[in-house]
Amino acid sequence: MAIDPGDFRRALGQLATGVTVVTTRDAAGRPLGLTVSAFCSVSLEPPLVLVSIDDRSEAHDGFESSGLFAVSILAEGQEEYSRRFATGGPAKFEGAELLTSTTGLPLVPEALAHIECRVAATLPGGDHTIYLGEVLGLDVRPGRPLLYHAGAYRSLDPEPGPELGGGRRDRV
Repeated sequence: MAIDPGDFRRALGQLATGVTVVTTRDAAGRPLGLTVSAFCSVSLEPPLVLVSIDDRSEAHDGFESSGLFAVSILAEGQEEYSRRFATGGPAKFEGAELLTSTTGLPLVPEALAHIECRVAATLPGGDHTIYLGEVLGLDVRPGRPLLYHAGAYRSLDPEPGPELGGGRRDRV
């Protein structure tokens, strides 16, 4: 059965995801980065994460040449960084106030977490490459995540009050 690409995209858009900015450097040391929702944890011991990068992305070759990448998990209110890094070209770094990781990679300030990784393995995945990253270092701060669902940025519902019993929240 042939799958219509538009239907496939709409189906996958029903999954609410966190939003990350993933950065690396090219062989000449220039910063590269892109907005990524295809990110997840893989293992606690050893600490591993996975990121899926479009083979046509300008950042793709940087993963290969540097062998390093950093993930900034965006917080509510950081849509501007998500939009900035969803565009192509080096202009996304112009005027951006970014931090520098211990491995020399750009990081989004005030992100909920920064995760620095060494590429441990790669796997072809259709028109993407799946990078398995060994976590070298991280930094975490409290806050609420930036979410993406059905083509739009979303927020979690406000924290439930005592009258709601602090139970399960089903809406995003």
